[in-house]
Amino acid sequence: MPPIPVPSSHAPTPAGFARPAAGLKDIEEVVIHRVMQRVDVVLDQRLREAIATVVLEQTRSIVPRLREEVESVVRHAVYEAVAEELAGHPGTPLV
Repeated sequence: MPPIPVPSSHAPTPAGFARPAAGLKDIEEVVIHRVMQRVDVVLDQRLREAIATVVLEQTRSIVPRLREEVESVVRHAVYEAVAEELAGHPGTPLV
């Protein structure tokens, strides 16, 4: 059976054993990569939840103010239209 090729960083030592430092470094890199992938997933999920919560809170606080503004604009528009109609100078003809 022919010998299995070993990458140079894993070349056997004269005693026939793999260099443990290189093997540990590879394992360390794999573990770090896996941990970072898990952190990315959890961080993405938690950030999405946090952002959604903040957006919902801001929306709830803005709704009353928006309602007031819309009411004011509509009231002013109706007031002007009625005033123009009573003055006999309609701004635009009704269709």
